[in-house]
Amino acid sequence: MSGLWKPAVYAYWFVAACSAQLKQKPLAVTILDKPLVLVRLPSGELLALEDRCPHRQVPLSQGQVTADGLQCPYHGWTFASEGRCVKVPGLPPQACLPKVGARSFDVQEFDGLIWVRLARHADGEQNIPRLITDLPAGSRRFLWQTSWTSNIVNALENFLDPLHTHFVHPGLVRKDNQRQRIDAILSQTEDGFVVDYRGQLQQSGILYRLFESPRISERAYYAQAGTTQIEYCYEDGSVVRISLHFTPESADLTHVFATMHIENRWAPAWLLRLLVWPLLKRVASQDAHILALQTQNMHRFPASYHASTELDLVKAYIEQFWLGTEMNLPQSKNISLFL
Repeated sequence: MSGLWKPAVYAYWFVAACSAQLKQKPLAVTILDKPLVLVRLPSGELLALEDRCPHRQVPLSQGQVTADGLQCPYHGWTFASEGRCVKVPGLPPQACLPKVGARSFDVQEFDGLIWVRLARHADGEQNIPRLITDLPAGSRRFLWQTSWTSNIVNALENFLDPLHTHFVHPGLVRKDNQRQRIDAILSQTEDGFVVDYRGQLQQSGILYRLFESPRISERAYYAQAGTTQIEYCYEDGSVVRISLHFTPESADLTHVFATMHIENRWAPAWLLRLLVWPLLKRVASQDAHILALQTQNMHRFPASYHASTELDLVKAYIEQFWLGTEMNLPQSKNISLFL
């Protein structure tokens, strides 16, 4: 896919950074090939601005935050709420400030993440997906960020595709010689789709054996444009939700922001960092490796197309959203597979 994004994508919220990354200095980020600068003003207000000063085009991310706002490093022009120019050093006190400002974008903070929407001051029809805003307060156990050399469609499919786990994560997630017959049921949701996996109450990999217990359900969610979630519900009443937010920087570079939320189970964050995180980080590095190989080979064979079977349940619908005009989902689709 190219970096020419369809206009509808700009109306959705994307994760730009972890909240902890944005401190006293401006933070440069890129979303959908658009260079931005994130700023936390002394008042606590967040700004997301185009990363250029309208005066002489210098990157504002190289400036500094002052009591007045974000100060350009070249001539000191300073920008505050909504990118308004509030100070031009050298102007006489009675002179009027220029009406030009830095281009601003909608920005908000939720669940330890900073979200940005590139459609400026959109009408609010799209919002942060409910599967994220409905997460119980205080249930997050950790938050992590990485980058994958992959286009957004392939990155999304990777997380939602269980059939690669036997080979990319052998023994960690599943074992190829211990497959079970299950049903996968894809259903439409208000902002994407959900896949219910029925018939696999246990997994064969070491992650399940060390840290999990018998399940009653496993679901995979996709919410337009870049949010995914795997939900595990257990017989003891506990729930684990792993959410990955995918933010394209360019056609072949996608930033990934991951959170884990746990309910009704003793699982302190320090214990997860000590015991679970090293294994999950290994899984993420394996995904990064295979996606980089895929991207490299797609450039070697630019005219080639993917072959698919009924097992490739989700990619066509993700492609419809990112490459087409709309997502045309069936009300329900049921397939059987050995997982």
